[in-house]
Amino acid sequence: MSAQPEQAPEVLTHLDGGLGRIVLNRPRALNSLTHGMITAVRTALDTWAEDDRVRAVALTGAGERGLCAGADIRAMHEDAKAGGAGMRAFFRDEYRLNSLIAHYPKPYLAVMDGITMGGGVGLSAHGAVRIVTERSTVAMPETRIGLVPDVGGSRLLALAPGELGTHLGLASASMAPGDALLCGFADHFVPSARVPGLLDALARALDGDAEPAAAVREAVAAHAEPAPEAPLAAKRAWIDACYAADTVEEITERLLDSGVAEAKEAAGQLLGNSPTAVKAALAALRRARTLPSLEAVLDQEYRISCAALEGHDLVEGIRAQVIDKDRDPHWSPGSLAEVTDADVERFFAPRPDGGLGLDAARP
Repeated sequence: MSAQPEQAPEVLTHLDGGLGRIVLNRPRALNSLTHGMITAVRTALDTWAEDDRVRAVALTGAGERGLCAGADIRAMHEDAKAGGAGMRAFFRDEYRLNSLIAHYPKPYLAVMDGITMGGGVGLSAHGAVRIVTERSTVAMPETRIGLVPDVGGSRLLALAPGELGTHLGLASASMAPGDALLCGFADHFVPSARVPGLLDALARALDGDAEPAAAVREAVAAHAEPAPEAPLAAKRAWIDACYAADTVEEITERLLDSGVAEAKEAAGQLLGNSPTAVKAALAALRRARTLPSLEAVLDQEYRISCAALEGHDLVEGIRAQVIDKDRDPHWSPGSLAEVTDADVERFFAPRPDGGLGLDAARP
């Protein structure tokens, strides 16, 4: 009887010159995140923070389709049906990792090549150097499955120019590479064909005496190109006017009455998402604007995500979008009008476990 081949590690780590390389390695699943992957990335970063040989870190994804499509949605679906204990632990460790990345003591560079959504944004957009390519599609599409933007994404969305972040979060809209730069999710545009050369140049530079942050800046500058057009920039007028409203109902009404075809399309996307998640998302984004730090936002998101695990719409949304793929979710409540203020406030209630505690201390 022949031996079964060993399964490839879900996260590959190695030292390339002075550059610590982290490669998310589930290309057939768009590098979607398991709890083990979160643990592996955390272990590498904790180890390398104390290793003088590692002078900077680079995150990439295996394959050519994307950096990371977010959490493993099928695993989330099964765990949520079983009570959500596993996903609560996943969220806790994931959000702590997001905070660590934001405060990492060495330059942390993320290549957001291809699809970068949800948890993939959390592993990249809080880094010191964030790169998009012509293949990048960046999004926080959680309301489509009955969840609310998390992994610090609600802070990024809240800080985007005008009401762009509100549009992206409520309608689950995607960002082209130029949009990601405009909205503060990325810093540089590097064509995908030039990324290997960038990483090689960076590894060589860091293997010498160059100051790490300066070496990263110089290598990126040598490979980056001018930012491409940001399609969202041309939509600012109707986005800002419509999404500035105080309620989702009024936002939807403004979109439908705007006379702009794209606005009406956005209204349709919004109305197709979970009514409860959309209302909770608006409240989360508005509150994130006033919270003092990423850690405070992550603590809020932990409460929200745990509450979503306990509701109806997350399991139903994943069923409709990923499991059965009938694209016909039966939300409960089924309309915006039926979602009460109490339904929304439930997402922000203190957790029995005390939450993350990250608003008071870093991980």
